[in-house]
Amino acid sequence: MADEKTTKRAKTNREKVADLIARKKKIREMGGADRVEKLHKQGKMSARERLSALLDEDSFQEFFLFAKHRATYFGMDKVDVPADGVATGAGHIDGRPVHLASQDFTSVGGAVGEVHADKIVEMMKLSLKTGTPFIFINDSGGARIQEGIDALGAYGRIFFHNTLLSGVVPQLSIICGPCAGGAAYSPALTDFIIQTRQAQMFITGPAVIKQVTGEDVSAEDLGGPGNQMTRSGNIHFIANDDAEAMVTARRLLSYLPQNNLEDAPRYPHDGLVAYDETLVDLIPDDGKKGYDVRQVIRRLVDDNDFLEVKEHFARNAVVGFARICGRAVGFVANQPIHMAGVLDIDSSDKIAEHVRFCNAFNIPIVTLVDVPGFLPGVQQEYGGIIRHGAKILFSYSAATVPKITIILRKAYGGAYVAMASKDLGADRVAAWPTAEVAVMGAEGAVAVVFKKEIDAADDKEVRRADLIQEYRDTFSSPYMAASRRLVDNVIDPGDTRAYISQALESLHNKRELRPEKKHGLIPM
Repeated sequence: MADEKTTKRAKTNREKVADLIARKKKIREMGGADRVEKLHKQGKMSARERLSALLDEDSFQEFFLFAKHRATYFGMDKVDVPADGVATGAGHIDGRPVHLASQDFTSVGGAVGEVHADKIVEMMKLSLKTGTPFIFINDSGGARIQEGIDALGAYGRIFFHNTLLSGVVPQLSIICGPCAGGAAYSPALTDFIIQTRQAQMFITGPAVIKQVTGEDVSAEDLGGPGNQMTRSGNIHFIANDDAEAMVTARRLLSYLPQNNLEDAPRYPHDGLVAYDETLVDLIPDDGKKGYDVRQVIRRLVDDNDFLEVKEHFARNAVVGFARICGRAVGFVANQPIHMAGVLDIDSSDKIAEHVRFCNAFNIPIVTLVDVPGFLPGVQQEYGGIIRHGAKILFSYSAATVPKITIILRKAYGGAYVAMASKDLGADRVAAWPTAEVAVMGAEGAVAVVFKKEIDAADDKEVRRADLIQEYRDTFSSPYMAASRRLVDNVIDPGDTRAYISQALESLHNKRELRPEKKHGLIPM
């Protein structure tokens, strides 16, 4: 009996659809249930769970789900990498579109290869094309070494496009796992980094450091968020876990415009601003006593809601975002409870970075001044305080967004000039009656100017005290600065919120022409 021949039957349309659904389901399972469960035991979400937590419900549209690597070396031709280890697409956050990429650690450790990187780059290109923020959720073991130099070139394309996006659309990096070696440079090129407590970020890991220098350090100590915030100042926010990181990202984006051609969204507000008598008592009568400037900020903004940026780095300066009568503003302030609010290398960098971001994205800047000067010291001089301090001068001078300055108390010397003074282009400068605008503090000035007179006095301490008060009344008073038009007005502290609100309204359509050039050269 002859063998019966079977004929392959073409699939029906319904079978093709069923096949598509099955393929998608398999890819979206990523490295498999066991590997996802392992992440959960570590307190982490999977790549797609993070997207679900970050985006509005059912808003994610995935691109390049079926993308596959082309590597064949070291057995890679037999390795299946679902979606090539990264989920990419578009979605909405509070109804506003974003483009994003989320690395999948369950698929070859989220390692970056040629196709993996190209998927990310395509999202960056779409961000540019559509004028929408780009968000990159990092969780990767690094370069896919099986792909050799193709992986290095892949990183280069990501870095290049980070630079193209810079100043055009906001870029957020969320570090939820390992981010080592070259991978760390992409977050460093973005505007904000949110790192979870389960994540590490560094260039060279503990094993390499131990081999080269003999130093013994754990990955958690080396690249954990604590040191990345407090010591290096590399990151902007610390989140306890993935869920909190997504909430922080959503909150941050609510203050930002979609791109450099738009304003940040304005939230509904009745425009009514009440007098706040509590502000009068926030500044201690004793000029040597500190106070928390964040209390002042919260009294000035809508709903006492202030999002502080780099909270644990350079704590002698405070920067962040808030709203005043529904308008998003960027705040910069000296912090008297830390180092008396003095400017040093780190705080100079922190302030300059925030001012430049706000200027790039049309966010008005409110500066609260209480600064005794730049920090003296050999290490500050050797560390380049001149170069770093100049970054503040450059950033404020170059900024063309509305700039509103309120002098709360001390405003001494070069630090007074640096903190958005009238001569650096501030549009409004107001002072509280407690303000002291001077070349230096009265005590130091009297010791220099009246040294002979004090030495000749019968009662040196009484004469010194009299001269200090005389100098303070003559030169440190806000009214002297106002008489020279360095201060537009001396205001009642309780009226500060109303003053800022009115200034923001009148400056909303501000236009400022500058000399045509490719770009300025900020001190680096």
